[in-house]
Amino acid sequence: MLYIGIDLGTSAVKLLLMDQEGRIQNELSREYPLEFPRPGWSQQDPEDWKKAVLEGIGALLAGFDKSRVAGIGAGGQMHGLVVLDENDRVIRPAILWNDGRTAREVDYLNEEIGREKLSALTANIAFAGFTAPKILWMRKHEPENFARIRKIMLPKDYINYILTGVHCTDYSDASGMLLLDVAHKCWSREMLDICGITEAQMPRLFESYEAVGTLRPEIAAELGLPETVVVCAGAGDNAAAAVGTGTVGEGACNISLGTSGTLFISSGRFGVDPHNALHAFAHADGRYHLMGCMLSAASCNKWWMDGILGSRDYAGAQAAITDDKLGRNHVYFLPYLMGERSPINDTNARGAFIGMTMDTSRADLTQAVLEGVAFAIRDSLEVARSLGLDVRRSMICGGGAKSPLWKKIMANVLNVELTTPVSEQGPGMGAAMLAMVACGACPSVEAVCAKLVRTSETVRPDPEIAARYEARYRQFSKLYPALKDVYPQLL
Repeated sequence: MLYIGIDLGTSAVKLLLMDQEGRIQNELSREYPLEFPRPGWSQQDPEDWKKAVLEGIGALLAGFDKSRVAGIGAGGQMHGLVVLDENDRVIRPAILWNDGRTAREVDYLNEEIGREKLSALTANIAFAGFTAPKILWMRKHEPENFARIRKIMLPKDYINYILTGVHCTDYSDASGMLLLDVAHKCWSREMLDICGITEAQMPRLFESYEAVGTLRPEIAAELGLPETVVVCAGAGDNAAAAVGTGTVGEGACNISLGTSGTLFISSGRFGVDPHNALHAFAHADGRYHLMGCMLSAASCNKWWMDGILGSRDYAGAQAAITDDKLGRNHVYFLPYLMGERSPINDTNARGAFIGMTMDTSRADLTQAVLEGVAFAIRDSLEVARSLGLDVRRSMICGGGAKSPLWKKIMANVLNVELTTPVSEQGPGMGAAMLAMVACGACPSVEAVCAKLVRTSETVRPDPEIAARYEARYRQFSKLYPALKDVYPQLL
C-alpha cells in the first residue's frame, strides 16, 4: 500500500508518497505566497494551502496506481490562527507562527493573568507565536470578524477539514495554542474564557495516529482516490519530524536545523520546566515532550550567505573553516534575527556580531554564524540538563544538518553524539508514518519507527575541540544578558 505525507510549511507544502517499507516513491513541493502587511506581521490565505495541496497530490500520484493509496497524514507549521464562519468559510488570512503583532497580548497574559497560572492551566506561558494571543488580538482589533468565528483551527487541521469535512486537531499541535490543558489532554475552559471563546468553537481532539475520517466523496473524485482513504489527525511539524527520525519513547532527542531550530526531547511522563524556558507539549506517539525552539537557525546562514554575501556557494564559504579553527574563533554571533523564543522569550532581541577586529575575515564571520546557532541550541540543552535530563546523543535533521561542518560544530558545542537519519524527509515522512498506524499497517508509533527509521552517519565530539567550545560557550552565555536592556532602545 501507499501513504501520502503532507508537510505544510511556511513557504511551501512538501508532499511525499511512501510505500509500507518506508521507501519514498515520489516527492514534490508547491509554493504559496506569504504576506507581510505591516512590519513584524506574517499571514497567509488558507485557500492557497488548499489549492497547493490538492493540485500537489494530483501531480504526486501521476503514473501511480491510485487504488493502492491507503492513508494520508499531515504535519504542519504550528500556532497559526485559522478562523471559519458558520458556513466553514475562512474569515481572514491566517496569522502565522512567526507573526509578532501580539506583544501587548503576550504581556497581558504573562503579567496580568500570570505565568504561574498559565503554566498551571496549560503547562506553558505565553509566547508571541502562540495562538491564544492572536485570538485576543483579533478580539480587540477586529471585533466584527471575531464575532463571526464558529471554528478555530490550526493550519494543517484546515487541510484535514478540506479532505474529510471533520473539524479536528491533534494533541501535539494543540499544545502550542496555549488553550490546551496538556497534562489532562483536554481544552482548558478557563483559558477559553480568558480568550472569550467556547469549547464549541474548538475542533475535536485526537491522538496524532488516530483516524479522523475518510475522504469526502467530492475530494476523492477530484483526486481520483478511493473514498476509503483514511486521513489521520497528524501532528505539529516538530512532533511529526520527531516521528520521522524515530524520536519517540523515553529520553530520545532530536535536533532540527530548519528555518527555525529545535531541541526535542521525548518522554513517557508529563513534566513541566518550572522556569517555562522549554515548552511542555504532548507528543505524536501519545506521550509527551519538552522542546526548545529558536526562531532563526538555518535561516541565519541563509540570511548571511544569500542576503549579505550574495552567494549560494555554502560549501565554498565553509571550506576555509578547518578543525584547528573550531573553538578558537574570536567573533561571536547572536542569532536573534527575528527575536527569540526558547529559552529567553524576548521579541526585542536582535542579531549581532561581537568581537570583530581588523584581522577578522569573512570565514570568521561565517564560522560565527554557524557557532551562534549551535550556542543558542546549547542554551536550551542547558535548561534540559538542569531538569536532570542526561542527553548524550541525538538525532539531527533539517537543511542545516546537510553541512558536515555544521554537524561537527553542533556535536562539539553540545558535546553529544549526533546521528543523521537515512531518509531526510522531515514532517512529511513522520506524517506518512502516522497514517500507516491509523490504517492499521503498524500497531503503534514506536513500532512504525522501529520498522522504518534507519540511520546513516554518526558524528562524535572530539574531546579537545569540545573543551575549547566549552570555554567559548561560557563567554557566549554572557552576551545576551549584557545586551538585554539595550535591545528595546533599538526599536
